[in-house]
Amino acid sequence: MEKVPEYCRVEDALGILVGKWKPIILLHLLQEGTKRFSELKRSMPGITQKMLTKQLRELEEEDIIQRVVYPQVPPKVEYSITEYGKSLEPILEAMHEWGTNHTLHKMKKMKHDNVKDKA
Repeated sequence: MEKVPEYCRVEDALGILVGKWKPIILLHLLQEGTKRFSELKRSMPGITQKMLTKQLRELEEEDIIQRVVYPQVPPKVEYSITEYGKSLEPILEAMHEWGTNHTLHKMKKMKHDNVKDKA
């Protein structure tokens, strides 16, 4: 498929995935399966309840995750990845691999620059 810059959809994809917590939420659901809200919150130290709620709602609006509310007291809510959301797995894996390689690249460059500065 020819990629014409004027019709680039990378911005659309990033609009859905961008956020400090969205990729982490998705990876938890992809790797660990269905999770309750409290389980997701515990697995991500540092995220606030408000932020987790916001990120989950945005992913649900895009049909990336599914929210199921069980009619019981206290309410039980579970989140899982949708079939459509599973299509993001290779993208997230590629981004993770690229991020790891980029971090290594930067470390090597810093080490090389420090050696060069000392010479």
